[in-house]
Amino acid sequence: MYVKICGLSEPEHVAVAVEAGADAIGFVMTRSPRQVTPERAAELAALVPGHVLTVGVFRGEDPETVRAAALVSGVRAVQLHGKHPHEDFTALKDLGRRLVRAVDAAADLRCGAYDEDLLLVDAPHAGSGRPWDWAAVRGRPSGHWMLAGGLDPSNVTEAIAAADPWGVDVSSGVETSPGAKDSALIAAFLTAVRSER
Repeated sequence: MYVKICGLSEPEHVAVAVEAGADAIGFVMTRSPRQVTPERAAELAALVPGHVLTVGVFRGEDPETVRAAALVSGVRAVQLHGKHPHEDFTALKDLGRRLVRAVDAAADLRCGAYDEDLLLVDAPHAGSGRPWDWAAVRGRPSGHWMLAGGLDPSNVTEAIAAADPWGVDVSSGVETSPGAKDSALIAAFLTAVRSER
């Protein structure tokens, strides 16, 4: 099971995520309690070994803004969250980064439909931290897709059983308050997911 820990902003949390076996680490470079500058993302990404994917997360920014931030930060993937048109992905294809399309269950759930490499299926109200009907997407997404939205160490195994995803993504579910990650929760989330193997 592929695991992405998103919204990290402190070196110690990056270290815990890597040590606990995360496959990807997300740095939010859009308006959010978890927002970091591209320069801060570069400092954090430098701590991540090459086998772990670093992901810059954006929502609503134009492709040139995303491109500039991705180049400064050095992330190896770009995630466009929300209602980005296909043209935004096309415009970033030459960047040489993996592309992640993050949408809710009402969108086209075919991974690659917008020339993306990975698909993330989130709750109807992204960032709310509230569980949703994970089973509603079971069998619908295709390819390499991650389930997100309301996941935490106590319910991730239930969510995996309900939706049967290729991977999972967590942010608020490993926090003590918005934007404040907790090392023990990060480790507990990864332990819970790995117990499913």
